[in-house]
Amino acid sequence: MKFDQGKGASSRRKFLQHAGFAAGALALAPLRSVAAAAVTTASIPVENGERDLIAYPQKRPLLRITTRPPHLETPFSVFNEGPLTANDAFFVRYHLANIPTSIDADTYRLRISGRVERELSLSLAELKAIAPAVEVVAVNQCSGNSRAFSKPRVFGAQLGNGSMGNARWVGVPLKAVLEHAGVMAEARQVSFKGLDQPVLPTTPEFIKALDIDHALSAEPIIAWSMNGTDIPFLNGYPIKLIVPGYFGTYWVKHLNQIEVLDHVYDGFFMATAYRVPDNDCQCVPAATAPGKTRPISRLKTRSFITSLHDGSIVHAGRRTELKGIAFDGGSGIKAVDISEDGGQTWKEAVLGKDLGKYSFREWRFGFTPARKGELQLMVRATAQSGEIQPLEATWNPAGYARNVIETTKISVA
Repeated sequence: MKFDQGKGASSRRKFLQHAGFAAGALALAPLRSVAAAAVTTASIPVENGERDLIAYPQKRPLLRITTRPPHLETPFSVFNEGPLTANDAFFVRYHLANIPTSIDADTYRLRISGRVERELSLSLAELKAIAPAVEVVAVNQCSGNSRAFSKPRVFGAQLGNGSMGNARWVGVPLKAVLEHAGVMAEARQVSFKGLDQPVLPTTPEFIKALDIDHALSAEPIIAWSMNGTDIPFLNGYPIKLIVPGYFGTYWVKHLNQIEVLDHVYDGFFMATAYRVPDNDCQCVPAATAPGKTRPISRLKTRSFITSLHDGSIVHAGRRTELKGIAFDGGSGIKAVDISEDGGQTWKEAVLGKDLGKYSFREWRFGFTPARKGELQLMVRATAQSGEIQPLEATWNPAGYARNVIETTKISVA
């Protein structure tokens, strides 16, 4: 598809530079910056689950997980608005507290170095001219999404189910950029770094890496557009690495450095952090440590009811339409099933429009409760790959990759 590089660029650039400064100010002094605004709260259904709802620049009120760096979670009700997550509702996750506070699109450069035939320093215009723009609808999900529900509890940000989102991304294939630089035969991995920096010299830089075959596949893109407009500042403006089907830890924001390596990258955020038990379920018995780990990679199959929540009231004898979403790591959703009897029997839901194998897939299911009382609705997705959600929650020490069948407890009046 064609992408309009010039229309409104100057006004957008000025706005985003201003927004970037404001974002930085909020990141460094959020209480002072929002002192005049009324702070409301929301809760996730766990102990100590109350969260402030804060409206950062370019964002509607989101659940604040941490202040510095900004970590904002999407209220779960947003996912009932449609299969694409609005830019102003999209979750925010940084690892390093020294985040950029302004970015000049005119002087921005993406540098490609390492085991390449020619090192490059590309302006945004040069990047966009390397190859025709491509588009992908893909889910970005934090590795620790739903961590707060781990039992026993695990260390890390106590996240509900809102550290995920689905968007339409437009950019240039990573493969085209690497081929433009000329990848040498000895290349084994490609590393990626953005503009966020450590505050202390002892803190490791946030650098991620992909195997060379993955980097040269059709999957990853370097995007500049999100749902038809510039990527919001706090989501990675002006360019962001998009790795469809992979957890969000690889989706590097404010991407400015790519290095082709002749070895496996062993930095902290690959060799130590973001690792899961090296087995099929990526799990170990609760409260134990894995003997061997590997870097987290593809999303697991998940599904949610979005139209009802715990405590919702429906009426006996009256038809109720359930609505929800499902996704997996890139094979696509084959089926979604609903149970009204604790998982003993399942009925198939109707799948909505297919926006692509990396996207949320909407589904609908109509049911009529026969009698009053408490009811537990369960939703289960099956991927085209054959992966199906487990009935029992698995556990690992980081609370990563949760994908248990979800249960919503409602009342029938």
